[in-house]
Amino acid sequence: VQLQASGGGLAQAGGSLRLSCAASGRTFSSYGMGWFRQAPGKEREFVAAISWSGGTTYYANSVKGRFTISRDNAKNTVYLQMTSLKPEDTAVYYCGATPRVSILAMKAVNQYDYWGQGTQVTVSS
Repeated sequence: VQLQASGGGLAQAGGSLRLSCAASGRTFSSYGMGWFRQAPGKEREFVAAISWSGGTTYYANSVKGRFTISRDNAKNTVYLQMTSLKPEDTAVYYCGATPRVSILAMKAVNQYDYWGQGTQVTVSS
């Protein structure tokens, strides 16, 4: 599976952005998908995950109620809709694909087999 993230950019605090992650390969629908982010000098941290069917989602507490993860298996794409953005959301955002079924397991960086290249999100105050 090859992943291509896009949609990052500059937003003002309180604004919105939508990230997309397009996957190649016929097995996309069999993978759980996650979004992570990494700020300068910090470790990559979990943001959100979605099961292979899209029926189950899980969010980091820091983004719950503001971000929404979704997927369209017909388009081999996973999305991250980000609203009420804060300066602390500034980071490079990565999408990943995992064969794990447990949504809780999808919180861990080391459970992902494939990663996209990352897209920069910058939120100004």
